[in-house]
Amino acid sequence: MLRVLQKPKNKQIFGQFAENFAVDLLLQNGYQIKDRNFHSRFGEIDIVCVKDNTLIFVEVKARHSLKFGYPEEAVTKSKLLKIRKTGEYYSLIHPGLPKKLRIDVVAIVFSGQAVISSKIIQVGS
Repeated sequence: MLRVLQKPKNKQIFGQFAENFAVDLLLQNGYQIKDRNFHSRFGEIDIVCVKDNTLIFVEVKARHSLKFGYPEEAVTKSKLLKIRKTGEYYSLIHPGLPKKLRIDVVAIVFSGQAVISSKIIQVGS
């Protein structure tokens, strides 16, 4: 899917645009968005959603180029551990949601002012 945008002026605006793009992509793929930017003492989760009776915690990664690798390669084992702990806490304080948990990554690559690649990757449960 090719999507054109104005080049963001700073990292925060770029990150916000990437998260909004990720939400659109998730919705198009049947995910139900429950929460965004959830913070706890364990860490932060970009997007919380439900699909197929599974509570999914989504990390959004975006790159302007592949100079430093693919976006999904930036999700380290320690980052996954933080997301897992934060997700377990989220699940605890939201008892009405599915008990099956999973972590997905939305990886987005830009070239100039266009999204040239976007994908949803299941990385852990």
